[in-house]
Amino acid sequence: MTIAKTESLTVSSVIAAKIKDYLQLIKLRLTMLVVFSAGMGYLFALSGPINWGHMSLLLLSGFLITGSANGINQIIEKDIDKLMTRTANRPVAAGRLAPLEAGIATAVLGVLGVAVLSVYMNSIAALLGLFSLLAYAFVYTPLKRHTSFAVLAGAFPGAMPPIIGYTALAGSIDIACLVLFAIQFVWQFPHFWSIAWILDEDYKKADICLLPGDGKKTKKNARFIFLSTIFLLPFSSLPLILGIVNGYFGMVIILASLVFLFLAYKVYKECSQEAAKELMLGSIVFLPLVQIILVLGHI
Repeated sequence: MTIAKTESLTVSSVIAAKIKDYLQLIKLRLTMLVVFSAGMGYLFALSGPINWGHMSLLLLSGFLITGSANGINQIIEKDIDKLMTRTANRPVAAGRLAPLEAGIATAVLGVLGVAVLSVYMNSIAALLGLFSLLAYAFVYTPLKRHTSFAVLAGAFPGAMPPIIGYTALAGSIDIACLVLFAIQFVWQFPHFWSIAWILDEDYKKADICLLPGDGKKTKKNARFIFLSTIFLLPFSSLPLILGIVNGYFGMVIILASLVFLFLAYKVYKECSQEAAKELMLGSIVFLPLVQIILVLGHI
């Protein structure tokens, strides 16, 4: 009885460890943030009662596609992940998942995710989903070791989730959809550059270059971060200017953008790790907050 119980616990432990590795492979927390963004895009396009089944399928497709892209990212970067403290324990880099096993899993996730969009949503959403998967995995990922323009390349698939959600319901791309895209596209520069500033020492171990210009934590690059956040302000004003949201909600979005801009100014003024962390945390709050306000205030 004791032997049988021990074997049962061993099997359970192995299964639990395998599940944990797969959740780490797809970067569960990041994936859920992307799924949230797609859901906000869907709700932003809504003009009647919510079809919960339809929306659930959209969220499922977002989970599958994002998980696939994140997994492919780890397969491609398995050797450089070993060099960095932050990523050395990832399942493929650490050898807990073989590249072939991870590759099969991520391929299945990606195919299923695009298929769900194609069958249950529409061709526009499916094509955007396929584009975001391929661009993130096979353009942004390999570029990270060669040029800081990888951030620009990654901003395109990174801005796709709310657009996929919007087009999944609306079936077309209109001005409101483009505003969603523009806000999330520009937001990514201060977001990723603040992360690159914080993780600069770790990134150097793997020759990853994400900070602009010379790739160093300099006043010049802090200026780039600040300017990119200034550039976000006019796009954040568009929902109010174009009458996409009512006045109160539009002003709240602008106010949130000004607070975000202040955090970026602190990075420029102080050039410190602490200021970069504040900006990074602020960026994590800013985007979902703005998306929620857009949904609540949509006219």
